[in-house]
Amino acid sequence: QVHVVESGGGLVQSGGSLRLSCIATSIFSIYTMGWYRQAPGKQREMVAIITSGDSTNYADSVKGRFTISRDNPKNSVYLQMNSLKPEDTAVYYCKATSPVSESWGQGTQVTVSS
Repeated sequence: QVHVVESGGGLVQSGGSLRLSCIATSIFSIYTMGWYRQAPGKQREMVAIITSGDSTNYADSVKGRFTISRDNPKNSVYLQMNSLKPEDTAVYYCKATSPVSESWGQGTQVTVSS
């Protein structure tokens, strides 16, 4: 089915930037891809999503700071994160939607220090 791998997480100071990358491999077409995050003790939440036609949607908390983009021929999606805040600290997960399933990566840790 679909295999999803994320990378690019790390430790950064408040106000800094990180760029997350995700590659999905599949025998099916990939429709919507997106980034979600889960902080300790919190439920997983949507951060940003993008369709195969490049329509995007962002959580209010990241609008103006994060940008999602994708490379359809390579089934890759990216999340440019600027002006990071300690509240952004979480494990970030990539999700890829195909005609038959939703697939998740294992996550990449983002830690923002004060």
